[in-house]
Amino acid sequence: MKTLNDLLLLGDERLYQVCDPVLKNELPLVADRVTDLHNVMQQIREKYNFGRAIAAPQLGIMKRLVYMNIDKPVVFINPEIRDASDELFELWDDCMSFPNLLVKVKRHKQISINYLDENWQPHQWVMKNDLAELMQHEHDHLNGILCTMRAVDNMAFKWRP
Repeated sequence: MKTLNDLLLLGDERLYQVCDPVLKNELPLVADRVTDLHNVMQQIREKYNFGRAIAAPQLGIMKRLVYMNIDKPVVFINPEIRDASDELFELWDDCMSFPNLLVKVKRHKQISINYLDENWQPHQWVMKNDLAELMQHEHDHLNGILCTMRAVDNMAFKWRP
């Protein structure tokens, strides 16, 4: 079982790698991976008081898998962002892989996400505002992109109070 000690931190080269798709024959592995993602996210919440979603590569699992738990758990297998709005908004983003650093970024105000669930069933979800931002952050992880790479300028960094 993975723990907070398994969380990859800023500078780990794996965080900059593009993840491979989850294959249908790997579906039996997804439940254990989701359990690991859930457990580490809970530990982050307990230690740092934040965390609504986590991407598999943050635990060194180089697969296109995201776990989100806001009101209820949702598993996103091979998510694809579609129809990102032209309208952007600015915010201070945080990340479990560098929990004390905030980064000012711009994100699309609305996106549509296509994904498979843990039963390999296809879904589409139109996300707005904070959910859209959250999914863009997690989707970036699957592509080896950190919010530090999306900073609006060289002064867009601050320590969490």
